[in-house]
Amino acid sequence: MEGVKQSCEELMEVSRRCPGLTGLSNLGSTCYMNAVLQCLCSLPPLLQHFLSGRHHAALHKENDESVTAFSWLMSDIWLGEYDCISPEVFHSVFEMRHPTFSKIAQQDAQEFLICVLNELHEALTNSSKRRRLTSAKGSKGSVSETSIITKLFEGQLSYSITCLECKTTIDRPESFTILSLPVPSKSVCSLQDCLKCFFQQDILTWNNQIHCSSCGKKQDAVMNTTLTKTPEIIIFHLKRFEWQGKQRRKLSTNVHYPLSNLELSPYSSSLLCEGAEYSLCAVVNHSGFLENGHYTAFCKRSGPDNWYSFDDAQITKIPKSSVQTDTAYLLFYTCEDHLSTYQKFACCGK
Repeated sequence: MEGVKQSCEELMEVSRRCPGLTGLSNLGSTCYMNAVLQCLCSLPPLLQHFLSGRHHAALHKENDESVTAFSWLMSDIWLGEYDCISPEVFHSVFEMRHPTFSKIAQQDAQEFLICVLNELHEALTNSSKRRRLTSAKGSKGSVSETSIITKLFEGQLSYSITCLECKTTIDRPESFTILSLPVPSKSVCSLQDCLKCFFQQDILTWNNQIHCSSCGKKQDAVMNTTLTKTPEIIIFHLKRFEWQGKQRRKLSTNVHYPLSNLELSPYSSSLLCEGAEYSLCAVVNHSGFLENGHYTAFCKRSGPDNWYSFDDAQITKIPKSSVQTDTAYLLFYTCEDHLSTYQKFACCGK
């Protein structure tokens, strides 16, 4: 009878757990990895794709280990069977391909995120000719190789460069998966302030002059940046780390960001971008200093307004008012049309 009673209690405990509320143990100095993985596991379109098993059809055998490990990890997090699991398998596979991200050294969460997205993209792309994903200042050209990663995360910028001498204008398209936004050096600003800095007109002079094909020589120019395609999921990287002389410092600016109704149409030149509103789904926070900092995550789970703090193995429910923090480093926004997916996973966990 004692064993039956214990089994019943265990079943009741599992049923009380909410799908998605599973911590990740720290393997040494892997808080940066845990925070990013929790955020990726909070994005409804990505979650739906992997938990439904649709990724298997596009998987390439030669480098499918990372994708398989990521899929297993996502499933374990959303089964709701454990309070905490170890990301050891995923990390071991990932470290084999990217030795920089070891257990013993603290790494940059944004750099890790780019590598993870690249791993998933390269293994799931529909083309044999693969190209690596980029942040805001990456490769140019149109997208010919697609994957679930490019479909969800990749947007398009256009750099319009005008020669100040002859007024000739050229347009240079550029794809991105993460927008790295400058952070003003002041105590308080808004996400819109950061976006305005990113999209402000630049004067190209001195060492930044362009070679004008019409003039046949280097000339001063102006450059205007606009959004021509917004992704379904947009990630903002707040550039808190900057060089001051020979030293690197961290900006502690308190950046205020909206939890919903984020519009990007003021920075767009395309009708495709108008009317799209984004809601915040997850945040990677960085507290402390460069060498001894700590990463945590705020993620929306188990419902449209339920926020939780993920600090490695520890999970704490937090009010919406606490999601706004001066330690935000990465912001994950998704189109509001897709937020109903939360209700589906809150009910069944898959």
